[in-house]
Amino acid sequence: MSSLISVCPACSSADLELIATETSIPVNSCLLLETRDEAQRFPRGDLTFTVCRSCGFCFNADYDTAVSEYSARYEETQGYSAKFVDFARDLASRWVDKYDLSGRTILEVGCGSMGEFLQFMIDAGAGHGIGIDPALNVERIEHPSPEKFEWIADFYGESYSHLQADALVCRHTLEHISGVKEFMETIRRSIGDQTDTIVLFELPDVRRVLEEVAFWDVYYEHCSYFSLGSLARLFRRTGFEVLDLELDYDDQYLLIEARPSDVPAPGKPFDSEDDLRRLLQGADTYRSGYAAILDQWGQTFADQASEGGKSVIWGAGSKGVSFLTNLETSHINYAVDINPTKHGFFMAGTGQEIVGPDFLSTYQPDLVVAMNPTYLDEIQADLDRMGLRSKLTAV
Repeated sequence: MSSLISVCPACSSADLELIATETSIPVNSCLLLETRDEAQRFPRGDLTFTVCRSCGFCFNADYDTAVSEYSARYEETQGYSAKFVDFARDLASRWVDKYDLSGRTILEVGCGSMGEFLQFMIDAGAGHGIGIDPALNVERIEHPSPEKFEWIADFYGESYSHLQADALVCRHTLEHISGVKEFMETIRRSIGDQTDTIVLFELPDVRRVLEEVAFWDVYYEHCSYFSLGSLARLFRRTGFEVLDLELDYDDQYLLIEARPSDVPAPGKPFDSEDDLRRLLQGADTYRSGYAAILDQWGQTFADQASEGGKSVIWGAGSKGVSFLTNLETSHINYAVDINPTKHGFFMAGTGQEIVGPDFLSTYQPDLVVAMNPTYLDEIQADLDRMGLRSKLTAV
């Protein structure tokens, strides 16, 4: 396999297997792009979707860390969805209660542009929050107790090893990091001998992506893809004891709870970690089904257009960019998003304008395709509010 990365970033094995390739795709999906021309000329790279047969870790073997941008124009928040906010608040409360974090310090690595989850943990009783993220936009952060927070607009690394906390939280960040083993070793060194520190991670589940051939969940920024088993194996390999391991949010997300350990691979593995065979079967499913799923969606939009119908996608984030980039269809002119910050900007690579839900009152689409089935009820409520009879479906 001739790629930039020739050994597994999680376990260093060279026993790798190609799943699928995508060439010339946008290297960022969530940047605010002001013109259609800028969006269509956006820098591109290649994605060589690869699985390690030794540990089950999946990754982009042609990922180039130099081309992805994380800055104040990176707009990734899901905080405009009531369902997502309810989930995040509940998770924050669960973790604060479960690990007795009331009044204690939380360090969140990769807290996002607005640090919403860290705010939820403070609301749930934590005493002090430190948020680190290169895309932080502090001007947009509003909280009634700003004195409880410290915000750092930067990448996390060895230079922040002096920051000590009772819990280290990292949500939807590890999938953006190529050198996952080195990253986890950095965290372990930073914690040092504070072995009572709780480590709490959340990230997408790759097994679902493979088994559902969800190509819209595979894109350049996500250079690393985990299952419950491959994630737990990485944690154990880098000096952590796994305390709990589960799926959540309609089984889309992995949750792992751990603490540092001074002994190799402590703790008895969970039954859910025994997933290597199923992961490799999932890779076969994705490989064999990828072209057919693409053709199916392409035909759906072509049929709609041939009957004079109009189609839109709902969800102008990474899933939407990947979906449109893979399809290369000319039958979709708009991407809908409930985040008002995105309105009037354009989709990376394909250049569709991003509009708010109310735009549809005038546009009157015949087909609305949701980029995440979790939000179908919310979307249908918006369509009903506008009196639209559009057909609503989901990827």
